[in-house]
Amino acid sequence: MNKKYVLFVLVCMLVVLAACGDKSKEDVIESLEKKTEEMSGYKAQAKMNLQTGEKVQTYNITIWHKKKDMYRVHLENPDDEKSSQVILRNSDGVFVLTPALGKSFKFQSDWPHNSSQPYLYTSLINDLLKDSESQFTATDNYYMFKAKTNYQSNKNLPYQEIYFDKKSLKPMMVKVFDKDYNALVEVNFTQFDFNPEFAEDDFDTGKNLTSSLISLPAMASGEETPFTVYYPMYKPEGTSLAEQKEVAFDGGERAILTFEGNKSFTLIEEKYTDLPTSLAVPVSVNGEPVDLGFTIGALTDSSLEWTYNGMRFYLASEDLTREEMVEVAKSVQGTAIK
Repeated sequence: MNKKYVLFVLVCMLVVLAACGDKSKEDVIESLEKKTEEMSGYKAQAKMNLQTGEKVQTYNITIWHKKKDMYRVHLENPDDEKSSQVILRNSDGVFVLTPALGKSFKFQSDWPHNSSQPYLYTSLINDLLKDSESQFTATDNYYMFKAKTNYQSNKNLPYQEIYFDKKSLKPMMVKVFDKDYNALVEVNFTQFDFNPEFAEDDFDTGKNLTSSLISLPAMASGEETPFTVYYPMYKPEGTSLAEQKEVAFDGGERAILTFEGNKSFTLIEEKYTDLPTSLAVPVSVNGEPVDLGFTIGALTDSSLEWTYNGMRFYLASEDLTREEMVEVAKSVQGTAIK
C-alpha cells in the first residue's frame, strides 16, 4: 500500500478524532453565553454550605429568574426559620425581606449585576466572561472552570470553581475559596430547569411582601429565648470595646456596644418581643444589599444593618471602610457571649 496514502488516512482519522473530542474553553464559554441569551429564565433549587467559623452552616436556596431583570431568591436555614429571607428584584427596585422581624428594605441598586453571586447562573457566566485567565478542565461529565470572583465588599474570597453539566450546561456545583485556597462556600444545585412557566405576579412586590408576611413565625412568649449579646471576633488593630449598655425598650431589649481606637464604631443589637414594623412598608436604603454569608445586609458608606437569629444588628462608623464593616459583621455571627 502506498505510504503517502496510509499517511493521508492516518491524518484524516486524527482530524475526525479531534473533532469528536472535548470542546475548548472558548467554545464552552461561547455556548454558555448563548444559553443565557436564548433562555427565557430558569428555576433552581440549591444547597449552600458556609464555613463561617468552627461550624458549617447550611442554607436551602430557591432561585427564580425571568429575563431580563426579574429575580426572586429565597434563602432558608433548615435549623432556624427566623433566618429566612427573600431577595426580590423587579421594575420597582430591589427588596430584601426578613419575615422573622417584619422587616423589609428597598434599594435602588444594580444587584445582582454589581457583584459575584454563587447561586445565580447569569452571574457565574458573567464572571467567566470577565476572566480571560480562567483555567478550564473537561471530565467525562463536567466542564470545570477555575476563575476569579468579583465580590465588591469582600476581597477575601478571590477564587471560585464552577462545574457545569456537559450535556445540558446546567450548573452543578460552585466552590468559593479564600486567598489560601480554603473552600469557605459551596453551592450544590439539586434541581435546575431552563425556560419554566411563571405566573404574571410571581415577581410582583405586593404579592411577595404579602406572602412573606403570611409566613411570619409566631412569636409565642413561651418560645422566647433570653437576650444574648454578641461580640465581634474581628476588630481593626488598635480598636477595643470601650463601653457597653443594655436597656429595655417598648417591644424588646437593646445592647449598645461602643468600640474606640484607631477605627471606632458602634454596634447596636436588638431583640424584639413585638414586631416593630410591617413588611408592607419597606424601608428605603441608600446603599447596596450585601451577602454576609449567613444573611443579606443593607450596606451604606457609614453603616451596615442585618438580621440574625431573630435579632436586628446595626453597625455604624465613620472610620471603617465598607470591606471592614463587612468583616466586623461576619465575625459577630456565631460568637455569642453574655
